[in-house]
Amino acid sequence: MASASSVAIESTEPSVETGRWNLQTVGGVAALTEAAIYVAGIAYFLIILDYANVTAPRQQVELFVANQTSLYAMYLLIYVVFGIVLVALVLALHDRLKTGAPSLMQAATAFGLIWAGLVIASGMIANIGIATIIGLYATDPGQATATWLAINPVVEGLGGGNEVVGGIWTLLVSVAALRAGMLHRALNYFGVVVGMAGILSTIPALGEIGGGVFGLTQIVWFVGLGILLLRTSRRE
Repeated sequence: MASASSVAIESTEPSVETGRWNLQTVGGVAALTEAAIYVAGIAYFLIILDYANVTAPRQQVELFVANQTSLYAMYLLIYVVFGIVLVALVLALHDRLKTGAPSLMQAATAFGLIWAGLVIASGMIANIGIATIIGLYATDPGQATATWLAINPVVEGLGGGNEVVGGIWTLLVSVAALRAGMLHRALNYFGVVVGMAGILSTIPALGEIGGGVFGLTQIVWFVGLGILLLRTSRRE
């Protein structure tokens, strides 16, 4: 017969299900947050700045100078904050799917964490680079433009110009969920399409199209994933 002290100790220990519930809730909120960050970034660059129609490097630098504060905040949000929140989502999905497809989820989690690191690094380089460019512009606009031409490919190569790492993560997670019979079949098949679009963005001829499709469809995937994880956490 257990003693009263041992019963008291056992009752204070958190259960595995409670920890799982908490992690799945965090994952659901993280997925919805990622979707919101995507929408905020698209609205800012395409509607507020009209960045798609500013193609000349000198004009881009002038745009940075005119919108320094808001641009810094937006790069911080869409890269650094996005990457940090992504870590929580990657870990939540790993916890959810690791028993059903352990090998696939090991690979998926690795790519997810790599993607988060690349996105964070891209945002930090972008903000430091733009601050340098703005400082140069006051004395030498030509040098500022040349510096932007050197920095931009680094930012694009790490996280803005192609979506191969994010595409591989999305694809592996979706395939793992299909194999494990978890999440939702329709969402998993949709995730396969999203992941393939991200991978195709590495092809030069399909870079802009693939990246655009990946971004837009991943918003839908994140929303569906967030709702599903939150519902699952309530049931558990």
